[in-house]
Amino acid sequence: MKSMETIKKTDRTLLEMHMGQLFFGLVCQMFGFFFVQDRWRYAAGLWLGVACAMAAAVHMSRSLGKALSAGEAAAKILTRGYLFRYGVFVLILIIVSVTGAAHPLTVFLGYMSLKVTAYIQPFTHKVLNRLLHVTDPVPEPMPASEPAEGQDPQEGQGSLEKQDLPQKDSL
Repeated sequence: MKSMETIKKTDRTLLEMHMGQLFFGLVCQMFGFFFVQDRWRYAAGLWLGVACAMAAAVHMSRSLGKALSAGEAAAKILTRGYLFRYGVFVLILIIVSVTGAAHPLTVFLGYMSLKVTAYIQPFTHKVLNRLLHVTDPVPEPMPASEPAEGQDPQEGQGSLEKQDLPQKDSL
């Protein structure tokens, strides 16, 4: 039970991303088992790509955290983080291509789990909620604010009165 409490306290979005990446990796691995001749290079490339995607997700989460507290420098922080992540990934692809330790296209396929995870996030969110026995809060409408003294209740509501509309002859 202690591990479940630890999981509940972690960053849920990052956890859901990692679950989605592992799910995508397993689906691709099953596909490769039946349709690929060089299974070991395929598997090595796929899981290296998934590991890179998981590391990129952690780095992205930390970069976003820094950027949100940085104010005006946020754009520079996000751009630097983006360039760093893709620079490291290109370096890994070059190393894999030169050494032949894994298939470069499957490394790229595994890295694309970062993108696929965004599309399957509602599914992983529901699965994680069931595993942790958690329900999402029900959104409630915001309370209506009282107009300030001397202010027209309709002011700022975007309502058009009859005199504000252009006449047919003026068009």
